[in-house]
Amino acid sequence: MEIIVKPIGTIHSPFKTKDDISTQRNADPRGFDSIRGTLEILPAHTEGLKDIDGFSHLILLFSFHKSREEKHLVRPPYETEERGVFSSRSPHRPNFIGMTVVRLHKTKENILEVSGIDMLDGTPILDIKPYITQDLKTDISLGWMDKD
Repeated sequence: MEIIVKPIGTIHSPFKTKDDISTQRNADPRGFDSIRGTLEILPAHTEGLKDIDGFSHLILLFSFHKSREEKHLVRPPYETEERGVFSSRSPHRPNFIGMTVVRLHKTKENILEVSGIDMLDGTPILDIKPYITQDLKTDISLGWMDKD
């Protein structure tokens, strides 16, 4: 079975290289919450943005377009032990698909101003979904990330 996915837009961020993202991760304990950028949606998909400005947060699905290597074991940042790729956010995945939640600040035509950007400039957007109440989970376990 072949699945064809076409980008609906592009992420514009301050991160030009993977090292820029690593530097930010090391510099700010809050992570990427304050990092602003824009989502530029292709004109053919602008109509699909109707009513999006009423949401505070969006789920972005994107392509790790610079990743070329698939790995099943990866070493996450700050970890000494290898972990299974599916228990991580590593870009070295079988389908190179990433997901993140961003805060929506403003929309103007096909441009969405957001914060929480942790992707490279030029990253292709595959889909946008509103973050809704049903997405909020409270009784969660963080697996190997739980260091209590």
